[in-house]
Amino acid sequence: MSHKRRPRRHDSNTHVDETWLLPYADMLTLLVALFIVLFAMGQIDQAKYDQLKIVLSETLGGQGILDNQNALDEVDEQARNTLESDPSELSEASKLERSELEQLQARLNGYIEEKQLADRLQTELGASGLLITINDGILFASGSAELKSDSIELIEQLSAMLASDPPRYIQISGHTDNVPMGNNEFDSNWELSSARAYNVMKLFFEYDHFEPAQLSFAGYGEYHPITSNETAEGRQANRRVEVLVLPLEPIE
Repeated sequence: MSHKRRPRRHDSNTHVDETWLLPYADMLTLLVALFIVLFAMGQIDQAKYDQLKIVLSETLGGQGILDNQNALDEVDEQARNTLESDPSELSEASKLERSELEQLQARLNGYIEEKQLADRLQTELGASGLLITINDGILFASGSAELKSDSIELIEQLSAMLASDPPRYIQISGHTDNVPMGNNEFDSNWELSSARAYNVMKLFFEYDHFEPAQLSFAGYGEYHPITSNETAEGRQANRRVEVLVLPLEPIE
């Protein structure tokens, strides 16, 4: 005698097991909370930060997720101090440094006027510092890196005026026109400009107004012209030594 299997009856009251949704929902909640915390750590607005703690506390059942986070509060406080205090301090320091460099420029301009050197010596104050441009004709003979005897006093007086406390750094650079150099002493304008800058720097040091670490030199040859080399006047302007006084603080 055979028995027929009864077809399974689907009970409409049977439910799919959904208990896995609970830990999944908890995990999503924690992830959301984590991202909110990371977002809060990047903020410096204290009012919004406090409001965020209140919202999280109410959302997560009364327990403030950001409560008792002293390290986070300290980081937030440091960020506010950095962005709220330092800029004003830097601004004041910048203004003071610019004022001091302006006074130094005024003394230099007074010296230039007294010695009637306006056509050979110029000053310019910019973001990179106080730039003093010396036409090479007052310092060197054509094609030579040896300082003229009457220019040594000029370098001595410049070094004395540029000395400061606290000390500033001085960058000295040599520049030429684009006329090829090929005498017995120098093979290129690079060598000539470097030798000229070095000899000026050496005098700065010898007068005991600067420590060696404050001084540096470079030779740029004809590759940093300030005007065209097409005319005699332009070539004369490009033959120069620049003395850059670096500011102690960034200046506006």
